[in-house]
Amino acid sequence: MSQGKIIKVSGPLVVASGMQEANIQDICHVGHLGLIGEIIEMRQDKASIQVYEETSGIAPGEPVVTTGHPLSVELGPGIISQMFDGIQRPLDTFKTATQSDFLVRGTNVDVLDRQKEWAFEARKQVGDWVTTGDVVGVVQETSVVEHRIMVPNGVEGKLTKIESGNFTVDAVAYELELEDGQVYQGKLMQLWPVRKGRPFKRKLAPQEPLVTGQRVIDTFFPVTKGGAAAVPGPFGAGKTVVQHQIAKFANVDIVVYVGCGERGNEMTDVLNEFPELIDPNTGQSIMERTVLIANTSNMPVAAREASIYTGITIAEYFRDMGYSVAIMADSTSRWAEALREMSGRLEEMPGDEGYPAYLGSRIAEYYERSGRVEVLGSEGLEGTITAIGAVSPPGGDTSEPVTQNTLRIVKVFWGLDAQLAQKRHFPSINWLSSYSLYSDEVGQYINQQEKIEWADKVIRAMNILQKESELDEIVRLVGIDSLSDRDRVTMNAAKMIREDYLQQNAFDEVDTYTSFTKQVAMLNNILHFEEQAMEALKLGAYYNEIIDGTVELRDKIARSKFVAEENLSQIKDLYGQIDQQMKTVLANGGEAHGSH
Repeated sequence: MSQGKIIKVSGPLVVASGMQEANIQDICHVGHLGLIGEIIEMRQDKASIQVYEETSGIAPGEPVVTTGHPLSVELGPGIISQMFDGIQRPLDTFKTATQSDFLVRGTNVDVLDRQKEWAFEARKQVGDWVTTGDVVGVVQETSVVEHRIMVPNGVEGKLTKIESGNFTVDAVAYELELEDGQVYQGKLMQLWPVRKGRPFKRKLAPQEPLVTGQRVIDTFFPVTKGGAAAVPGPFGAGKTVVQHQIAKFANVDIVVYVGCGERGNEMTDVLNEFPELIDPNTGQSIMERTVLIANTSNMPVAAREASIYTGITIAEYFRDMGYSVAIMADSTSRWAEALREMSGRLEEMPGDEGYPAYLGSRIAEYYERSGRVEVLGSEGLEGTITAIGAVSPPGGDTSEPVTQNTLRIVKVFWGLDAQLAQKRHFPSINWLSSYSLYSDEVGQYINQQEKIEWADKVIRAMNILQKESELDEIVRLVGIDSLSDRDRVTMNAAKMIREDYLQQNAFDEVDTYTSFTKQVAMLNNILHFEEQAMEALKLGAYYNEIIDGTVELRDKIARSKFVAEENLSQIKDLYGQIDQQMKTVLANGGEAHGSH
């Protein structure tokens, strides 16, 4: 420990002297109130401290005491269903302790409940040799999450004591005899520094798609379990709703949702909606598998910078248990702005648009902690972290530094379009500018697992949309009547893909989520309709006859999105009805015209 004195206060940055024994990344207690801060720069005996609480009223001369420990998170039973602030203080406990709706400065609360007892079920026996990452026992944390108690990093030895029973998180649940003869006392919880990635055996190539239930994502721009995606878009284009939808419906075991610098009402929506929503995969409330970290725009700016790392460390902890985890960061732009503010106060040389020169490496450090890995331990488990970050470029300008540095690292770009949002087309992901570099892997995986030519169907649908954008230019210049019948069929098919398939209503209880099986059936019908319409043209039908003769059928295809999953057979039956209807169209006059 080292004690110094404050010599300068500048917003969230405090400079203290007499800190020669301190280290960078040490946590400090600043001033008489004991505010939490982290040393981010050392120059001789002067330490620059990033303070995670409001510093108004703190004056030069007040003491600064270091703890000698880095900013760490407590990892153990009691994390799931909780809402923490940026430095992992549980907000419910905080409110109870302070009897206030505001973050009272200098308040220390336990992250995990020290009184609550958890039913620990031993999975190893006395005499077993265990190493880092081995699961010694489990705790049923919620109805859907089995919390696996793992041997902490750097510890291995022979179990000399372990038994099932009720334990608090800081009670000794098992004992190991280490190689040097010392006794290690294992608890249900462990500490981990947030700025250091948790170790694993090896990284693996991601393959399995993250099924989100959002058709435009799952079909055209899929992300894998263990992948990384960015959602840039202007204000009001629907970034937060896209992230909420993925958090609600993605086929993962755990969701970590970080509200970083966005408005408080968005986190309020999460708090109001998530407990009431039922997870389609488990049948239980979504909060039973969710961790929330709130550091909204009215909370300390410096703590935004820590909130991202707090979230990814919690995600890594559950990944190490062999779970698939999705982490949402909303938004990394606000996090980057916190970096810019601290960099400016440190008087560092600025990079593009005033952001620090190390912005790119910090963004890379965060996204590189995602991935599919073989975790430590003798069980040979695999775990994944899928990182999805919203980016809020000013005015929707994706050429700004945060978006560009993000796109260099992530492999999926869901570009939100202000024009689509104005037309009330949601999700407003632009199918012409967005991309996914996982499409080939996902296509091959689905082809093998589902035994369908999914990749070919997706390419065909995308080609129709691209052809439409080319024909749009002609239509704008000389009108729709100038197009050939074949081109008009293409335009109609593209409209069906856009309006009946890609457009999705997040507030409709059926349309909000579409299973992969239903997506396949819906896309099959639209592509089959286009194929049969082209065939009818060849056999002599006119475009107007096809359109007039299929009004009811096209209406059924359009309404497929509102057909509940249990009535999926109704959508599949449409495939055969398309063939019948086209035969009727031809019989009612198409054949009489002869071949074109």
